[in-house]
Amino acid sequence: MILLAHILIALTSIAATTYAFMRPGRTVLYGSYGLFSATLATGTYLVINGSSHILQTCLVGLFYTVGVGVGLIATQRKLAAQSTKIKE
Repeated sequence: MILLAHILIALTSIAATTYAFMRPGRTVLYGSYGLFSATLATGTYLVINGSSHILQTCLVGLFYTVGVGVGLIATQRKLAAQSTKIKE
């Protein structure tokens, strides 16, 4: 059950990060942060409980973390640039 929740949270996180990049906003960005954190928390739980193979889990988790992390950083920069334009 937790594995299914973990997969759904991760996929929703990827979709939310993509949406946040296309249409930046603080609310969407904070929601993406929350989903990212939830994915890391459930993934850690799965690894600690031994529900999955550690090597495969770490590789997939690393790709997910890098991909979503880059997306969140790019979204934050894009939002900051838009905020600067409005102030000028």
